[in-house]
Amino acid sequence: MYDVIVIGARCAGSPTAMLFARQGYRVLLLEKAKFPQDTLSSHYLHSQGVALLDRWGLLDELRATDVQPITHQVYEAPGVRVEGFSLPINGLRTTYAPRRYVLDPILAAGAVRAGAEFQQSCAVNDLIYEDDRVVGVRYTTPAGVQTTERARLVVGADGMRSLVARKVGAPNVIEHARLTCVYYSYWAGVPANFELYERPGRWIGVVPTNNDLTLLMTYFPQADFGDVRKAVEPAYLEAFRTTAPELYERMRSGERVEQLYGTGHQENYFRKAYGPGWVLVGDAVNHKDSITARGITEAWVQAQTLTDYVGADLHDDRELRSALRRYERSLSNEALNHYQGALNVAELKPEGRTDMLRKLVGHQEHIDRYFSTLSGAISIDDFYNEELLALLDQD
Repeated sequence: MYDVIVIGARCAGSPTAMLFARQGYRVLLLEKAKFPQDTLSSHYLHSQGVALLDRWGLLDELRATDVQPITHQVYEAPGVRVEGFSLPINGLRTTYAPRRYVLDPILAAGAVRAGAEFQQSCAVNDLIYEDDRVVGVRYTTPAGVQTTERARLVVGADGMRSLVARKVGAPNVIEHARLTCVYYSYWAGVPANFELYERPGRWIGVVPTNNDLTLLMTYFPQADFGDVRKAVEPAYLEAFRTTAPELYERMRSGERVEQLYGTGHQENYFRKAYGPGWVLVGDAVNHKDSITARGITEAWVQAQTLTDYVGADLHDDRELRSALRRYERSLSNEALNHYQGALNVAELKPEGRTDMLRKLVGHQEHIDRYFSTLSGAISIDDFYNEELLALLDQD
C-alpha cells in the first residue's frame, strides 16, 4: 500500500510526488505518456515558478539545457510601448520558457530521486472506493496487465479532462465561458525577448525557448474559432502582420520549423478541490485561458502549498481534512486573482491597460512593478500603492 498515488506526471503531478516523497511518504507516480513527449503549452515560467524550481534544487538542471534565458519584457499596444522586467524573487530575475519535452522529464526525475516510484505508459481506468472514500486506483500497465494499487490519498494531477475529477464528480464551483482560441508554432532565425503585442481582438505572445527557436503564439476571440480553424496559416500570419508589424518583418527573415499547434478548448473554471481520499492539483482543479501563461507556475505553487499543509499529518483523519480544507481555501486567494486577471486579458480589449500604461511611460519602477504583478513577484494590491495612484490621477 502506498501513502500517496499521483495520477499525471507533468507540471502538477511530478512536483507533488517529489514533495510528498521528500516528506518520507511512499509515493506512486503514474503517467499515461512516455517521456520525453511534448504537449500543448505556453511554456513560460514566471519568476514565482523559477524561484520554486530553485527551491527544489532543479533550476541548475534546467539551466544546463539549451533553454534561452529571458531578462527583458516588451508590451506594445495601440499608442503605447513599455519595456522592462519583473522584480526578482529570492534574488532570481532571469526566467525561462522550456519546451515540455525538456521540462517534464526533469520534474519526473526529481520525483524519482526523492524516492517516488514512477511508472510511464500507464492508463488509469478507475478509482477504488471503500464506502464513500477513495482508497486506490485501477490501471493498465505498459504490458497490458490490469492491476490495482491502494493509497491513503489519491492526487488527480491529470489535467483539464481529469479522470479523477470525473470519477469523484468534482463540480465546478466557478465557471466562465471560453474567451479565446490560440495557435502557435516554433521559428528559427527570429531573435526575441519575452514580447507581448495587443490590439482589439488580437493578442500575440513571443518567447525564446530551446534549440535557438522562438515560440510565436497568436490569440483570437473564441467566436472566431470556427473560421480560423478552416484557414489557420493565413489567419495566423495576418494576425502578426496587423498586430505587430516589426515582429512580422523579423518572422519573414526567419523560418517556421514545426507545424501549427492550437486549440479552441480553453476552459475557465475552479473545481471542488478535495474529498474523502482525493485531491486535485494543477489544471485538474483550476484551468484558465493560457493568455497570461500562468499554468505551469500555478501548478507548482499548488504542489508546494498542498504538501506543506499536509506535512506529517497524512494518516491523521482530522488533520488531513483540515489540511485539504486549507489548501482549497488557498485557491481563492492568489489563484483567484490570477484567474480573474487572465479573463480580463482574454477579453482582448486593451483599452483599460493602454490607458494606464501610457501614464507609466517614463516611470520605469512602476513599469517593472506592473510586469511583477504578472510574474507573481508582487500582488495587485501591492502594485496599486499611493505613489502609483497619485500618478494615475494626474491628467
